[in-house]
Amino acid sequence: MTAPLTPHDQPADDEPADAQSVAGRSGEGGDEARARFRAELWQAVLVAAVVAVCGVLLGLLWVWLAPRVPLVSDGKAVYLKNTEGEQAIGADGTFALLGLAFGAVSAAVVCLLHRRGGIPLVVGLAAGSLLASVIGWRLGTALGPTSDVAAAARAAGKGVVFDAPLRLGAKGVLLAWPLAAMAVHLGLTALFGPREPEPFPQWPAAGPTVPAETPSGEDTDEMPTAPAPPPAGEETGAPGAAPDEHAAPRRPEGPSRT
Repeated sequence: MTAPLTPHDQPADDEPADAQSVAGRSGEGGDEARARFRAELWQAVLVAAVVAVCGVLLGLLWVWLAPRVPLVSDGKAVYLKNTEGEQAIGADGTFALLGLAFGAVSAAVVCLLHRRGGIPLVVGLAAGSLLASVIGWRLGTALGPTSDVAAAARAAGKGVVFDAPLRLGAKGVLLAWPLAAMAVHLGLTALFGPREPEPFPQWPAAGPTVPAETPSGEDTDEMPTAPAPPPAGEETGAPGAAPDEHAAPRRPEGPSRT
């Protein structure tokens, strides 16, 4: 004879089928979530790289459209030709306007291609926009007039006007592209982004009404009701008896004769 198995001696693979199915579903859901997150990361990296490359176009347009600051030399020093000119401020404004335009266009394209969005995608768009602004700034200053003012003055000669280097005085305009991209992307996602379906309200099912239970110990017999009185002008017989239609009318009683 063999001793019966105690609960500690039970085989380990006797798990309930429901527990195994729940564990399998949770594992599959975790794998799908990780795969989706990896795909979103790759999309964010791709978006950041493409947007950063667009900074080259920003730099070229800035060099082309930004106003030039005129300088003049007397052979000893270099001066502004027009001391009240606003060309330097115009260069910063041109960069800011170009950044706003590029930010709006890049956000619209990203939202059109990836309407579902996601946090990694938004972070990639913001990082790429900031990197594109820096690339455009550095490229514009490199392609613009030379930064060696003394050499440019000697090359131009005495009393000859030449252009000052292209500079970005207000470094805050570097945020124009990222801010515009975030604002436009947020607005487009709120207006045209996919929405989750609203849950349908679960109303209780209509059924027969159940009479309320009376407390124990109370008498549930109904009280007898009194019969309704007959209409005026009709005579009744015995209590509870219906009137006889074929009965002869009663003779009115007169005064008794003695």
